[in-house]
Amino acid sequence: MTLIGSRTARRPALLATLALGATLLQAPWAGPAEAATTGLVRVNQVGYADSGAKEAFLLSKAAVSGAGWKLLDSSGATVASGTTGASLGSWNTAYPAVYLIDFTGVKTGGSYRIEVSGAATGSSPSFTIGGATPLFGALTDDATAFFQSQRDGRATIPGRLNRKPAHLTDSAATVYNWPAFTSSDGDTIKAAPTKIGGTVDVEGGWFDAGDYLKFTETASYADATLQLAARESGAAPGSALRAEARFGLDWLDKMWDENTATLYIQVGLGSGTSSGSVVGDHDVWRLPEKDDADGAHPFLKSRPVFRAAAPGARISPNQAGRLAADFALGAQLSAVGDPVRAKRYLDTAAQIYALADTAPGTLVTTVPHAYYPEDSWKDDLAFGGAELALAGQALADGRTSGWLTQAASWAKAYEATGSTDTLNMYNTSALAQAELARAVRAAGNPGGLAIGYDALVADLKAQITGAKARADKDPFHMGAVYNDFDADSHALGLAATTRLYRNLTGDTSLNRFGAQQTDWILGANAWGTSMMVGEGTTFPHCTAGQLPNLAGGLNGGSSVQLGAIVNGPNGSGQFSGGLDDYLDGMRACPPGGTDAFSAFTGHGSTYVDDVRSWQSSEPALDMTASALLAFALSG
Repeated sequence: MTLIGSRTARRPALLATLALGATLLQAPWAGPAEAATTGLVRVNQVGYADSGAKEAFLLSKAAVSGAGWKLLDSSGATVASGTTGASLGSWNTAYPAVYLIDFTGVKTGGSYRIEVSGAATGSSPSFTIGGATPLFGALTDDATAFFQSQRDGRATIPGRLNRKPAHLTDSAATVYNWPAFTSSDGDTIKAAPTKIGGTVDVEGGWFDAGDYLKFTETASYADATLQLAARESGAAPGSALRAEARFGLDWLDKMWDENTATLYIQVGLGSGTSSGSVVGDHDVWRLPEKDDADGAHPFLKSRPVFRAAAPGARISPNQAGRLAADFALGAQLSAVGDPVRAKRYLDTAAQIYALADTAPGTLVTTVPHAYYPEDSWKDDLAFGGAELALAGQALADGRTSGWLTQAASWAKAYEATGSTDTLNMYNTSALAQAELARAVRAAGNPGGLAIGYDALVADLKAQITGAKARADKDPFHMGAVYNDFDADSHALGLAATTRLYRNLTGDTSLNRFGAQQTDWILGANAWGTSMMVGEGTTFPHCTAGQLPNLAGGLNGGSSVQLGAIVNGPNGSGQFSGGLDDYLDGMRACPPGGTDAFSAFTGHGSTYVDDVRSWQSSEPALDMTASALLAFALSG
């Protein structure tokens, strides 16, 4: 790469580019750019940190030798230039070569684009180079806005989707037994569930994804990441991030009855019976406030709540570990300003943690289990114990050393499983290792623990280097597997893990890998789309969710839900049966059902931006939570 001078950053242009999340919502939906050109230039469409690695990719219709590229600033002046080297590999038969364009040496802030000429031609969308804090701070804010838009209950925030209060009857929801299902991998029930208890207040919380169900399984992961993001970024008590983390914790507090030691895990019935005699959430496409007056469907108007087990019974350890982490993180955040609240949160965390079932059968997740078939739990108990130890240290609690010992034992037990999974809702080992290492270091790295600081750091680093080995062989430097499921979730988890490792150790040698993962999410991928709604030039407009689809506005009635992360590209086998039919009341998006991304299916992976595509277009709490953590740690 040849650097060609430098220019003073034009602050108005930079700020205008940083505001893409707001201005692009007014633009019409667009598919991938330059589809007719020989080459397509894929970039992080939001932008690159001035001090970090900067990679773009030329996706070429033929193998070429030494295509020339130029980095142009907003005035059209060439800032850097170079030629492409050897191909990083084939993507598919239509695009048999991918070439790296590395412009890491450019540090000056501003708005830029890349043009390729010679053996291949193409140009990129405009993008920003700027300070990490404004770049990633804006993304963190937009991810927080997604959580605000997912609120249920009285405390909804109107926002871009003009949200209204909904499911007010959840304040007196009746407890039901789990229904029987017609199959082990579906959610159709055989008959209506039966009442087994009185009423409980479970109003509030967040919708899980594109539907209106609420789960502790996903909310506990999301709230832990929000609280970690708030703590690590130093978010002020009155900030939107702190407020949203508190909102989530308040709902989890309702789902745990400390007096009877009962955990409630779900509000709402997924699907009804095949005959239609019972109607569930997934059977009707509507806005959530409609449920409050729906006298025709009793399980929509008065939603059931399901508990994890009988009062006082042992709690599935995945739930116990994450919930303990949630309340212990709440104690940490409240330790200085509200020590009374902090002490209550710590005691709640300790109560739940002590009830963990350490010899479980099938883990308790959701009703049915098939929604979230988690099978990992030792990582969750290590995570919960680590946060208890950190909270105990902050509050000088006498139980701290016991929690540290328990957390270390569970971290060692998790290590012995040999799992190679990385951070996502199903696996919190990276959070456990990073947080436990902090607690062990704060305690003076005492002897006698099942695992010490150095081994924890080594385990954390191994998660990153294992994925980096995969990324080094991938044409777009993606470290996660994208021919299966949850590619976006894992990519963002890897980005967050890299930043947790850097912040813990000061080792910056893996920073480029972390940047590659966020670049992929924000457009530097084969499809040339950002996977975060409202961010970049091309982003998901047809998310598989009722709220954005019915809110009205852009693209035939589908209004974008700013800040949401969608499932993204996943295994092509997930699409073998095609897309589902449009449901009654669903607005077609995109118009005509055109698949603008079909030419880029490759490496066994498919991406479809369509309201019917739950496989790749559904927004969800857990994926957006991982994004929020990664971005908050990047500033």
